[in-house]
Amino acid sequence: MAQAAFAPEPAPQAPDPTSPSPGSVDRPTGPSFDVLRWHDEPWTAQLALDLLPETNGPKVEVLSGSVIVTPHAGIDHQSVERELPYLLHRAARRAGYWVYPEINLISGKDLYIPDIAVLRSSGGGRAAIDIRQAVLLGEIVSPGNRRKDVIDRPREYAAAGVPFFLRVDLRNRVPTLALYELADGEYRPTAAAAAGTTFVMTRPFAFSLDPAELLDEAAPLGGEVGPIGGDEAAGEGDVER
Repeated sequence: MAQAAFAPEPAPQAPDPTSPSPGSVDRPTGPSFDVLRWHDEPWTAQLALDLLPETNGPKVEVLSGSVIVTPHAGIDHQSVERELPYLLHRAARRAGYWVYPEINLISGKDLYIPDIAVLRSSGGGRAAIDIRQAVLLGEIVSPGNRRKDVIDRPREYAAAGVPFFLRVDLRNRVPTLALYELADGEYRPTAAAAAGTTFVMTRPFAFSLDPAELLDEAAPLGGEVGPIGGDEAAGEGDVER
């Protein structure tokens, strides 16, 4: 007669510290946007650079401990961001400066991604640059982010001591360039021009342009997806975590 085999009850095992507890959120082991689901402490520029992946998609910035995610702006914005940094760079190199679109700039614990940055030295080989290397920062005003581009960012860049600020406004598809210089802690206008006239600046380097050259011709009518929402609400395109 066969006897039943007897196996002693296994001793309780200590929980694996690398295994998530029931109901917990799996934490990524490398850079991932999943970190936004569980990181509850205030964010810093360095944390964002360490924990979030590089992306060619939306802008990911850090302001006052929060991560700000902004989707791509409209096609006119992209046209200016294609043309203006290229033209500025050619002029800036003659004065010993370097121009980049959308680079990571660290200012204390904040992380900014301006549309245009003019630096005192090359940023080649780096993931981010200290804002103190910037001689000029520029923003292209987006309809959903007018307050950020017209009021907030100039104020933040001035507080960081950036000597010059350049604003590009595309309202009604009539490009306007305006240059401001830092004086007594705030920006004061030094040059401005709208499409059909010539924008001329001499500092921080010599540069001139008819702003009309920055936009592509209008798309043909019919079948396009138009803008979503109006341009009245400031910060409408931002998502904050």
